[in-house]
Amino acid sequence: MAALAEEQTEVAVKLEPEGQPTLLPPQAGDGAGEGGGGTTNNGPNGGGGNVAAAASAGGDGGTPNPVVAVSAAAPAGAAPVPTAAPEVGAPHDRQTLLAVLQFLRQSNLREAEEALRREARLLEEAVAGSGAPGEADGTGAEAASALLSRVTASAPGPAAPDPPSTAASGATTVSGSASAPAAPGKVGSVAVEDQPDVSAVLSAYNQQGDPAMYEEYYSGLKHFIECSLDCHRAELSQLFYPLFVHMYLELVYNQHENEAKSFFEKFHGDQECYYQDDLRVLSSLTKKEHMKGNETMLDFRTSKFVLRISRDSYQLLKRHLQEKQNNQIWNIVQEHLYIDIFDGMPRSKQQIDAMVGSLAGEAKREANKSKVFFGLLKEPEIEVPLDDEDEEGENEEGKPKKKKPKKDSIGSKSKKQDPNAPPQNRIPLPELKDSDKLDKIMNMKETTKRVRLGPDCLPSICFYTFLNAYQGLTAVDVTDDSSLIAGGFADSTVRVWSVTPKKLRSVKQAADLSLIDKESDDVLERIMDEKTASELKILYGHSGPVYGASFSPDRNYLLSSSEDGTVRLWSLQTFTCLVGYKGHNYPVWDTQFSPYGYYFVSGGHDRVARLWATDHYQPLRIFAGHLADVNCTRFHPNSNYVATGSADRTVRLWDVLNGNCVRIFTGHKGPIHSLTFSPNGRFLATGATDGRVLLWDIGHGLMVGELKGHTDTVCSLRFSRDGEILASGSMDNTVRLWDAIKAFEDLETDDFTTATGHINLPENSQELLLGTYMTKSTPVVHLHFTRRNLVLAAGAYSPQ
Repeated sequence: MAALAEEQTEVAVKLEPEGQPTLLPPQAGDGAGEGGGGTTNNGPNGGGGNVAAAASAGGDGGTPNPVVAVSAAAPAGAAPVPTAAPEVGAPHDRQTLLAVLQFLRQSNLREAEEALRREARLLEEAVAGSGAPGEADGTGAEAASALLSRVTASAPGPAAPDPPSTAASGATTVSGSASAPAAPGKVGSVAVEDQPDVSAVLSAYNQQGDPAMYEEYYSGLKHFIECSLDCHRAELSQLFYPLFVHMYLELVYNQHENEAKSFFEKFHGDQECYYQDDLRVLSSLTKKEHMKGNETMLDFRTSKFVLRISRDSYQLLKRHLQEKQNNQIWNIVQEHLYIDIFDGMPRSKQQIDAMVGSLAGEAKREANKSKVFFGLLKEPEIEVPLDDEDEEGENEEGKPKKKKPKKDSIGSKSKKQDPNAPPQNRIPLPELKDSDKLDKIMNMKETTKRVRLGPDCLPSICFYTFLNAYQGLTAVDVTDDSSLIAGGFADSTVRVWSVTPKKLRSVKQAADLSLIDKESDDVLERIMDEKTASELKILYGHSGPVYGASFSPDRNYLLSSSEDGTVRLWSLQTFTCLVGYKGHNYPVWDTQFSPYGYYFVSGGHDRVARLWATDHYQPLRIFAGHLADVNCTRFHPNSNYVATGSADRTVRLWDVLNGNCVRIFTGHKGPIHSLTFSPNGRFLATGATDGRVLLWDIGHGLMVGELKGHTDTVCSLRFSRDGEILASGSMDNTVRLWDAIKAFEDLETDDFTTATGHINLPENSQELLLGTYMTKSTPVVHLHFTRRNLVLAAGAYSPQ
């Protein structure tokens, strides 16, 4: 069977909103080259995490910094044209001249600065004092900013029409007297190289204003936003956090450590509570040297922070910054932020709070516009033989009428083609073996006895508590038929238990197998060695805690992922390791088999998820775009998509066919630890350290619900077999059951909501809560619905 084509192009594409895509060769260890033949994809949400960092001073994928553009845009060989010494008696002219000299000094254009100073007969001291507040009526820095904005606006021409003659001559001197003409590929003194260089990334923080004025700029903006109308205040308040971070980093980069410390202490308390972890990291960056090795800082710098703001609010902000001539903040807004402007009413505080909180702001609306085939694939038609006892069971129930339509609905589900389903051959899937067909028949028989759940009929919960859990239970999985349970432990072992009376047996030795009659009906029984029968098998091989475990759909294999950076495939016939998949350089937090087997996905500390096939040593796809660890992975029921939850507080949906990111969901306020798709493939539920469970409509790319109740990390989520109930398990030692039918039934997704991303979450999560079940002192690590809709839960007892 052919696997997905391996793509050998090891090239990372850096997509930015402005400017052309820049092709960057992958760096050592950045995810693109590690797996051999993988497609590196950076997703549509700005930068590509580790994989592709912007390498230009302006930060726009090659767009020069607007202030430095004066020198790049002017004619390279132009000569200075001041015809006479400017008169510096008038305070306004003096301010302008000082501003030009300050700009020349910052841009390191010494010759131009000296030439202009000679013309103006100014002393060194006067220039040195020009940046301090109090010089020239305390407005030196503001004058500089105002002049720079005027010069920048008039860059295409040789001289600006508005400013006085001094400004015109200053602008010409900038471009004419530079010690070397600016080459087309240079911006100021920083080369725009082909490779993402850390110093080039950071150089965008080159000083552009007086450090003493930063607090005043920020306070002024804060005062303006807090005094604006309520409808605009909520939207504009989103600016506080990204501006705070970039202004602080600018101060640190330019070695104004005291000003940076003062700025941080004064304003860090104003930021939203869900940014506290990020601010803790930021507070440790107090020197320029700290910035070069800090991944969080580089991510913040390379991926533009996305804000979604109405056009009215944006115009209000723009007008304010221009009136106040606050270029420092305006430059940050243009260089480091991506403002997704929409027409219509501004969003309310509640609507904004529901969507913000991730490391890089909200998702751009374009990121969730591509078509997703969320429907289920057509099931193969399999004849189900009816047993006598099945018919008896129906008669005993006394309600054959209820049973029959249910059975018909199951049959019809497989015969009808879902209009939202992907083409059957969109990705190559393994063919059904005879054993798979037998298993499907068993599944259908079980389905006829399935309990129809609802608010009046809640499932029973069977809890498996792991006692004396060898240094800690770190992963659990249960087979689809609920016959086996596997635990991954911190002592680097994987343990497999049979939870039915049938014991676990290994296949006989090769010499004994040759004596078996291969034509006999019970050959599958005969090949098993009764001497090896036991309830528990221990699998040794990993060299670190095992963080992920996943059974194959046919129960012949088990996957495990570990801190040692490998994913191992174990045979459940011989209970030995068949393959070790090496591609991740760091701990692998999760792994999961496709619902059809053969493919599996892994995600880890290296911030990427990888798609593998069991018969390939190298990954088939590399899903790169998250800005922090990939904590959990999950296949869509049709196997065409993979969902990943990350510590960057976003969930991404990836297309298995081409490796593209097709959905980005933001709204969680903490790292995401659990994911599950609804059985019909239309919805996704996600759980995080913030204790909330969020519900998403995959087709429209919108949040449609929020379930509040847990008081700690939500570690496990699972829908019942028919999708009526969602079960959530948490570190708060509880299992909660939610009414999924009610959560999804009243959805009205109109065109306006889809276009603007405005969501109105119903405030009824307590109405959706059907039951809360406490354990004595056992965090719930895993949940599973059996084929008859009994809930199995698992966790390790942790004495208080």
